[in-house]
Amino acid sequence: MSRFVEVPYRMLPGETLDALLESFVTRQGYDTTDTGEGMKGWVKELKGQLERSELIIAHDLETESTEVLTLAQWRSFGRDIADDEEEGDI
Repeated sequence: MSRFVEVPYRMLPGETLDALLESFVTRQGYDTTDTGEGMKGWVKELKGQLERSELIIAHDLETESTEVLTLAQWRSFGRDIADDEEEGDI
């Protein structure tokens, strides 16, 4: 069984999704003045990226944490975890 589960964004309540996206904006260091709408503008943009499958929401069953990731982050994160798990088996 995989440690990580992709969570369809449509399954999340609106407030939860908005909070996850706001956390992503903050963590990535986005300039909230770029959109003219502040944080709301970024949340709207990121929802579009979720619709286009450019971002995913991943839940870690081990740490019980949920994160928004770019596809590059998801791929890199998955490889890093696999490498760590392999090293632990040696």
